[in-house]
Parts: sequence; structure tokens; C-alpha cells
Amino acid sequence: MHILFLTTQLPYPPKSGGLIKSWNLLRHWCAHHQVSLIHPLKNDEHLHVEELKGKLDLEHHFAVPVDRPRTALNLLKSYLGHASLNVYRNYDARIKAEVRGIAPKTDLIFIDHYEMGQYIPESYTGKVVLHEHNAEFIMWQRLAELQSNPLKRAILERESARILKAEKRYASRADQVWCAPNDAQELTKQGVSLHKIRFTYHLGEDEMLEAAAIDIDETELSLLYVGTLSWEANVDGLLWFLQDCWSSLKVKHPELRLDIVGKSPDKRLLQAAEVHADIHFHGFIDDVVSLYQKSRVFIVPLRFGSGIKVKVLNALYRGIPLVTTDIGTEGLDTVSGQHLFEASEAEDFIEHTSQLLTDHNLWERMRDNARSLASRYTWAQLLNEHDGHLEELT
Repeated sequence: MHILFLTTQLPYPPKSGGLIKSWNLLRHWCAHHQVSLIHPLKNDEHLHVEELKGKLDLEHHFAVPVDRPRTALNLLKSYLGHASLNVYRNYDARIKAEVRGIAPKTDLIFIDHYEMGQYIPESYTGKVVLHEHNAEFIMWQRLAELQSNPLKRAILERESARILKAEKRYASRADQVWCAPNDAQELTKQGVSLHKIRFTYHLGEDEMLEAAAIDIDETELSLLYVGTLSWEANVDGLLWFLQDCWSSLKVKHPELRLDIVGKSPDKRLLQAAEVHADIHFHGFIDDVVSLYQKSRVFIVPLRFGSGIKVKVLNALYRGIPLVTTDIGTEGLDTVSGQHLFEASEAEDFIEHTSQLLTDHNLWERMRDNARSLASRYTWAQLLNEHDGHLEELT
């Protein structure tokens, strides 16, 4: 099968949830199919193009720089003939022409992120798969609901509606729609055909399941957070934690430390952390094994988002007991109090974190339950299922 893989950025190096998913699909399919890869280039991604091409047996590769930041001006420009802000940010006439030229030679177009649905040629007669990394409209709607400014709320609600319209349009064009179970529920409520839905998951470093279980006596009185610190959902969640939870936890546990790992910390986070003690920003770290090994509790404070949260799965793989919100566990078969703790209110987040810091029996039980559950979410199993989904289309 000749697959045309359209995605929003160079999927290498695979350092975040979406990139990890795209990379694993690409690597697997390049070993079994002919694959052509087309995408915009963002920021400094051009530095890694040759390395990617050296690791994949690609039939064809085309990429051009596209740099449109998320600004008010670009939002206004997106109203002039584009489906949404992010669709506009990923548009380039050169990509459109390249896709139009190569599409007739392919058996399947794989739309990796809804924004790339704009490039499906109207004349294309092959199969189409839409890969919804997230039900994007949900993220924007939830962000809107958190706004106290009526104008900002209205703008975000309008953008959510535009995204939903685009997601439905591209889903109607697709033969299959791949999405997380929780996103499937939201999309089918909005009219996406149930028979097109195939479940998928954003997985992480499942090789951590092979490592020996962490010994609580080797951990320190510390919390660990890992995530991209410029991503608004992560910024919002961490700000909430710092403002509403951290001081109370320090009163209960004066020696407690918070380690934050992730690139490009938003200035709001740096400013919020300045007034607190024992908060350490480590920047991006290639290998966080040592921090996983010594941290007592993993935290994932999230107030909006959609899809599977890779940072949650990684904590489950490694067996670090974690506290998150109901947003953090969407799409996973976790049970609060058994595999992790869910807490959407600050008082509950503080209480459950404190429990895991001090109750060794609870900590060890949750560690073991988490790893047992996580063993159901592996790349080998997922890629095998997706091979079956592609076979349905032949």
C-alpha cells in the first residue's frame, strides 16, 4: 500500500505526545508499506530533517517552512477563507500543489491532525483516514468556559465552533476516523458517523514496564511534573496548582520539593514560582529516568484538554503514584483510588497528594496497580490493531 502521510510538523525528534504517536506510526508503516511524508516545517525543525530521513525508508518527502504564530492578527486573517486559526497556520500553497500532484499515485491519505484535512484534493478517489489526536473543538470550548473576560470567552467559543465544523467536514470525507474513546463519544454526539470510528491511543515509553519497580525508600519527599511548558493547558494547570495547592502542601510538608521538567516555560509560570520556595525548573531533559526514580508523587493538574495524556501513561508505566484531574484520565480505564487519584478541587488535590507522600502501603499498592493496568496500553498491541484497520480499507 502507498500511504501519503500529511502532518503538521516534522515528526522528529519525538519529544511530545503527538510527535511520539506520529513517529511510531511512520516508523511502523515505513517497514511495511510505501510511505510519502508531507508537512510544514516549524521553528528549527529543518535542523533535524536529514536525521529523520536517515531513520525512515520514505518513498518521498516534501516539507517547506510555514511560520504563522498564534496571534490576534492571524486569527483575523483566518476569518478570510480558512476553516479555523490552526488550519490557516498550517496552510501553504506549495504543500497544496505537492499533495495534488502525488495524491493520484497513492492508495490512502492519512490525515495526521485535523488541520491537514484542508489538503485532500476534491478529485481524490482513494481511501482517507482522519487521525484526531484530540477532539480539538473540546479543548477550545473548555478553555472558553474558564474565561472571566466575556470578549475572550466569546472569541474562544466562536473558534471552537469553527473547529467543530472543520472536524465534521473532514470526518465526512474520511473512510475512517481514529480517535480516543472519550473523543469518539464527543464526535459522535456532534454527528460524526459511528461506523467510521476506530479507537486509538497516545502512548508513551512503554519500555518502562520492563524496569524494576521503584522502591519507596529510595524516593525523596518531592513531586514531579513533566510536560511542554508553553502549551496553554499545561500552563493553566500548573498555575492553578501553584496558586491553590502548593502553599498548603508546604505547610503540611515543609521539606517538600517540586521538580518541573519541560522546555520553554511560560513567563507566567516563572513569575508564579518566584514567590514560592523549593520549586525547580529543569528545562528539557532527554532522559528523566533519575527523576522518575527518586520522585515520590507525579502530578498532572489539568483543567482543560482532550485525548489521551501521555504524561499520565508514562507515570503509570513507571509506577509513580500520581494525582491528576478527571481531564487527565480521559480515555483510560483508570479507577480513582486504585490506579491513581483524581481530584478536580484544590482541597482534594492537596489531600490525595499528601496521602501518597506519607502512606507507604497506599503508595506501593497504587504503584503495582498502575503498572498492571498500563501493561494493557502498549505500542505492539496498538500498531497491530491499526494494521487491521488499514486492512479493512483494502
